[in-house]
Amino acid sequence: MNNKIIGFVLLTLSFVGGWLWMDYQSAVSKPVLVGETVYIEIAKGDSLNRIIDKLVGQKLAVKPFWFKVIALQENALKKLKAGEYELTSGLTLPEIIALFVQGKTKQHAITFPEGWSFKEILLDIEKNPNIEHTLSSIDFKDVMSKIVGADLSAQRQMPIQSLEGLIFPDTYFFEKHTPDVSLLKRAYDKMQRVLQQAWLNKEQGLPFKTPYEALILASIVEKETGVAAERPLIAGVFIRRLEQKMLLQTDPTVIYGMGESYQGNIKAKDLIAATPYNTYVISGLPPTPIAMPGREALHAVLHPAKDDSLYFVARGDGTHVFSATLKDHNSAVDKFQRNKK
Repeated sequence: MNNKIIGFVLLTLSFVGGWLWMDYQSAVSKPVLVGETVYIEIAKGDSLNRIIDKLVGQKLAVKPFWFKVIALQENALKKLKAGEYELTSGLTLPEIIALFVQGKTKQHAITFPEGWSFKEILLDIEKNPNIEHTLSSIDFKDVMSKIVGADLSAQRQMPIQSLEGLIFPDTYFFEKHTPDVSLLKRAYDKMQRVLQQAWLNKEQGLPFKTPYEALILASIVEKETGVAAERPLIAGVFIRRLEQKMLLQTDPTVIYGMGESYQGNIKAKDLIAATPYNTYVISGLPPTPIAMPGREALHAVLHPAKDDSLYFVARGDGTHVFSATLKDHNSAVDKFQRNKK
């Protein structure tokens, strides 16, 4: 009788052991997700059971027992990192645990296009649901201190009242809940690197005392044309006008100075209105950039085209006609602007 019982127990244990082994092998090798991609967010302080509940709640074929066993085998119990994860079809349980341990979180993206103003950047950030919004409760000086930080050399070269032009236009990848200030800091730091490198490689004899002055003119060039080949030509016009003490007379600065009052057209009275940005009135450069210049615009103002043009007028197709004399410029204006009205 005892032998029969022992035999039965051994048989049962053998059966259970075999079943457990097959179940384990299935848990290790079989995809827990087949079909659409799902997103799992592990919050700071989530327990292992809470993480498992989130996976099960997304209909993943996860068995809590084997999740814990495999996590223990991989020495991962205390290494699972918080964040949002993108889980794609075909992933196995060990692969998901490895993602959590490595912290390979989903990366979101935000793009700041060339020529945007700082206000447009802030509005785009405010609309992004994946960014942690903190700026509404921080006054401007605090924002400046968080973004500029201890960069004293940069502070000496720029007016503290504006971050205009100091954010580099690019696509930035970030984890969910990244603070807005953190993103702006990254973009500010990149502009500082790009600007300083461009300044080190500049041509000699340019009418700029600081990199910030070059940044201001680059922002104007950025707004004047989207045609890459024209940027050095337009930069050359403005630089020669600066050298000859001529007014820049560029419409984008007038528009920037008008602020909210600009409704799509510049009137004669706007050209004589006294604003710090009206380059039909003020001599030299405006006090700050008027937009975010890209790398090409920066290169253009530090490597301008060498000719004798002092004027340009839009053809109406995105390109411009360049002239060396006022007479030729007026003829071009008559042909491409006045005769169209």
